[in-house]
Amino acid sequence: MAEIFINYRTGDGDRTAAAIERELAHRFGEDKVFRASRSIRPGERFPQRLVEAVRRSTVVLTVAGASWSRSRKLHDEDDWVRREIVEALACGIPVIPVLDGRDVQRFSTDDLPPELADLAEVQSLRFDVHNGNADFTRIGDELAQLVPSLRAADRTAPRRPAHEAGVANTMGDVHGPGTQGRDFTGDVGTVIKNPSGNVHTGTGDINAQRYSGNHYSGNSQHSAGDGAINVSGDISGGIGQHFGGPRRRPEDEDEQ
Repeated sequence: MAEIFINYRTGDGDRTAAAIERELAHRFGEDKVFRASRSIRPGERFPQRLVEAVRRSTVVLTVAGASWSRSRKLHDEDDWVRREIVEALACGIPVIPVLDGRDVQRFSTDDLPPELADLAEVQSLRFDVHNGNADFTRIGDELAQLVPSLRAADRTAPRRPAHEAGVANTMGDVHGPGTQGRDFTGDVGTVIKNPSGNVHTGTGDINAQRYSGNHYSGNSQHSAGDGAINVSGDISGGIGQHFGGPRRRPEDEDEQ
């Protein structure tokens, strides 16, 4: 469903409406934004399509240029810009004016027909081509705050910090540096017991459920002894490495 309906008049704000639609579609998804010249397909009945799209939307952006509020067309009941706004107001859908240009003034009740007079009391947004990126961002931010489904679909939302994403690490008796890699997907629980040397983890899921005595259970990565060992699967018994020269075997003692 298109949450955002973009209302505009050809020749007075239509280019800005197209730019806003493009930016919002990139941020929230094309299916979240309705603009008549793009969203109505050849062969569709545009009066019915427009009314349905307004009724199903969650917010209407009215892009208004310098002469928008003074246009006599707004007083014509058959004017589609007017009809879309009247329909939205009748359905209780918020209508947010987007003033197209730094010199465009807020609406005045003296310029608007009575059916649209409420727009003069509505807080507006502004788009200035000289401040385009910042204004695009602000419009998107305001919509994300207003509409929960847009907030959930926001492709620019920051990733959650690791401590909020279920990442937990435990390191005990570590001699030397221990390093956790970044960009894990899924829950991560890393248990490292008595390693001597460097410990590095990569990208992926790492799960360690329990360590009891000499027994590790679960799919795990463990490091122990003088070096590093990576093990996947269940492990029973001790795991160790020795560095610094070969160990003597018992039979070697008898030979001396």
